[in-house]
This record gives sequence, structure tokens and C-alpha cells, in this order.
Amino acid sequence: MLKILTSRKGLTLVELVVTVAILGILAAVVMPLAQMTARRTREVELRRNLRIIRTAIDEFKKKYDKSLDEKKIPIVTNKSGYPATLQDLVDGYDFGEITPPSRKFLRRIPADPFNPPQGKDEPKWGLRSYSDKPDSTTWGGEDVYDVYSLNEGTAIDGTKYKDW
Repeated sequence: MLKILTSRKGLTLVELVVTVAILGILAAVVMPLAQMTARRTREVELRRNLRIIRTAIDEFKKKYDKSLDEKKIPIVTNKSGYPATLQDLVDGYDFGEITPPSRKFLRRIPADPFNPPQGKDEPKWGLRSYSDKPDSTTWGGEDVYDVYSLNEGTAIDGTKYKDW
């Protein structure tokens, strides 16, 4: 008599090989997509952080000019009205108002996601002063007119991060 096998336990070698091959193909497709998503997220964060800092610099300049117009602070020759350092945006500046004694424009200096600070270091940004050329890579040190990323990499859209 022939015995018919009705229950089978375990997997065959062919089933395991096919399963591993399918998982390998899926992983090969998903990994580049995950890497691209992570890169795109850092690019969005870089654009946002640049916008935050540049907006704070512009607000500082507007407040400085308004204080000059209202004669709350004295006119100083060779002063552009931009903050001397990025830290001035965090620490605040006295615009001659009664209250508050100093106006703050940032809670903290946002970090460059492609050039994060090491440990407790300050975030590192490329700086340009008002008297520097628009494409200058060295900071004159008089004030902070603009910030840019120090990363030399190329973005997904083909532009350089440092040109943003």
C-alpha cells in the first residue's frame, strides 16, 4: 500500500532560495530610495535653517534702521546696521528701547545639517559681511550680512549647497 503524505513540515531549499532572492531584490530597490529620502530631508532642513537665520538678520537690520530713524540709538559711522556675529541674534541687542533692554531674534543658532557641530561647539556657517563680495568665501569680520553652508557637496537639483 501506498502511504500518502498529508502534512508536510518545514520548507524546501527551493522555497528558501526564492524567498531570499525576492527579499534581496526588494532591499536593492528600497535602500537607494531611503538614502535619497534622508538626503532630501537634510536639504529641506538646510533651506529652512538658512531662511530662519537670514530672516533674523533682516529683522535685526530693520530694527536697527528704525531705531536710528527714531533717534533711539546714536549714529555710528562705518556701521552697517547688521549684527556683528550670529551670537548677537541670540544674545540680543539694545536698540534704545525702554523695555525689553535687549531684543533677541533667535533662541539658538540653527545647525547646518550637512556640517553639524561637534559636541558643544557652535554651529558652523560660512559668513559674509556687508562689505564682502557676493561670492566671497572669506568673512571680513565687520558684521554678518549673509550666511551659507560650508559643505562643498552638490544638491539633488545639481546646485552647490554653498551657493544656496
